[in-house]
Parts: sequence; C-alpha cells; structure tokens
Amino acid sequence: MDIRFPSEAPSWHDVNLTVGFPALVDGARVPCAISVEALEDHFGALSDGRDAWMQAFDAGRPRIEAVARAHLELGNGTPVLLKSGHFPPGRLLS
Repeated sequence: MDIRFPSEAPSWHDVNLTVGFPALVDGARVPCAISVEALEDHFGALSDGRDAWMQAFDAGRPRIEAVARAHLELGNGTPVLLKSGHFPPGRLLS
C-alpha cells in the first residue's frame, strides 16, 4: 500500500471540531482528521480557538501523519479520525 500526504493546507471543520488533511492511498484521496482534543492534549494547542488548533497541527504534522499512516494501514486505506487516545500519554511536541 502506497500512502502519501500531499503538502496541502489543512482544513477546519466546525461541525465536529477537527482539523482535516488528505492522504493519498494507492493514488486515491482518503480524508483524515484529528480532533481538537488530541491537538490540545498532545501538541500544545490552547483552547482558545481555531488559530491555535491549526498552528498545533502545523507544528505536529509529521507525527500526526505518521500516526495516520499506521491507522490507514490497519484500516486498509479507510478514512481516519485521530483522537487523543491514538497518541501516547502526555504532550509530544514535534
């Protein structure tokens, strides 16, 4: 399975408070997202809104994509929603 992450800007999703980012799995676009809770718990985002969550995503993107890759492999390329429990305890700043 070939998994790549395009260097596109992430997208903000008000509906479920997530930051979305695409993956390409064997050439097909697959949506991925991370919850704001995970960004706060593990990537240093403060609970003061969208800008802080987006900055935390940008700072932690390599680690976020690595965890997304593992879950894409486990799920045979199905969409991924990363939550706080998908990361080791404590803050893991990139």
